[in-house]
Amino acid sequence: MTLVRRHHARRVETPNATMTTYASPALGGSIQALWQVEMAPGATGPVHVMDAEQIWTVLTGSAAVTVDGERIELAVGDTLVLAAGRTRQIAADPASGLTAIVTGRGADVAGGPGREPTVPPWIA
Repeated sequence: MTLVRRHHARRVETPNATMTTYASPALGGSIQALWQVEMAPGATGPVHVMDAEQIWTVLTGSAAVTVDGERIELAVGDTLVLAAGRTRQIAADPASGLTAIVTGRGADVAGGPGREPTVPPWIA
């Protein structure tokens, strides 16, 4: 059993969002990762692909997620299971922003146009 205290949670800020990691291989040895994503109103993440499944649940606000060209609207309480290998982009609502809780494999590699494949620091 591993206990990760609140003060051990890891925060990573990017130009598009702030991720707070609650569990990951670097925080307690889990093969899974659990983190919260906070996006300011109107923020849009990069186009990218993950090599493992992720599950997103919206806690506050809303978002439009484009998956392989298909636009999906998410609202509070909605859960989206994103399959591995699908091109995606997440855009927070311009009025409300987005807070979501996300889980996925702790060694999940992100890649995309002009990006070197890497495990994001909030997942590792």
